[in-house]
Amino acid sequence: MDIMELLATRRTYRRFQQTPVPAAVVDDMIQAVRLSSCGGNRQAIRLVVVQSPEMVARVQPLVKWAAYLPPEQGTPGPGEQPVLFVAVVQDASIPGDKDTDAGIALANLTLAAWARGVGSCIMGAIDRPRLTGLLGLAENETLHTMVALGYPAHAARVVPLTEATGVKYYLDANRDYCVPKRSAEEIARYL
Repeated sequence: MDIMELLATRRTYRRFQQTPVPAAVVDDMIQAVRLSSCGGNRQAIRLVVVQSPEMVARVQPLVKWAAYLPPEQGTPGPGEQPVLFVAVVQDASIPGDKDTDAGIALANLTLAAWARGVGSCIMGAIDRPRLTGLLGLAENETLHTMVALGYPAHAARVVPLTEATGVKYYLDANRDYCVPKRSAEEIARYL
């Protein structure tokens, strides 16, 4: 798939098949983060890969799903939960703007996953203190985000943002995600 198709089809997924993500795909995601651009080439982003079913189950209650939807619609039910989490961690001992670096790393990670058919959900609404302890982060490590991953069990598509839809994503009759996006004319101007 070319880069524009990859960008157009990589959406957030919140319900997953219970198929393990192969080690080669996880390795691609790690390499994508390792190769990420970063300010001053500081390379301050670290990853914690949570893949054992026991640890995935312990992470699950510490993340929040789909703020725009009622929990019964936006939270994965039994048999729909992610099979893998990746914690994106910042090394606080390295100076500089690590939030921008984390954003670039997240884009690379989720695009590398999607190139192999693995869907993702980037999560900032998380219980950082409890996850920090559970993940065994060192004193100089700051948890930035969690990424839930797995093979999608639903579709997701971009729809035009209208006055009626607003920016809030919603489910259609098939429980697939519809994600309103502004038009190119709304987001870019030429001088």
